[in-house]
Amino acid sequence: MIAAPASLTHTAAVARLGHALSDPTRAGILLALRENAAYPADLAESLGVSRQVMSNHLACLRGCGLVESVPDGRRSRYRLTDEHLAPALDELMRVVLIVEPDCCSGEGCTC
Repeated sequence: MIAAPASLTHTAAVARLGHALSDPTRAGILLALRENAAYPADLAESLGVSRQVMSNHLACLRGCGLVESVPDGRRSRYRLTDEHLAPALDELMRVVLIVEPDCCSGEGCTC
């Protein structure tokens, strides 16, 4: 049996997620935020990009509805917008390991 075709809304949502994941920095941000919220400066340092580049990518991810800013005193931290995103990203990493098994170094891998 063939599944019913996706609605335009569903198709657009999947395309938005694909756009968010199409850049290595944005993908790195999403994977970094699976465990905890983080400050943009810390994300920039851990991913090896400038703060301006990080700001641009965070704006894109906000626009895609995947991350949100959480005020923390005079600073803001970023987190995933929904509790379902972290397990979905974990599952996506398992799929990546099927498609590209050499992407992980084994014991030290934190996928």
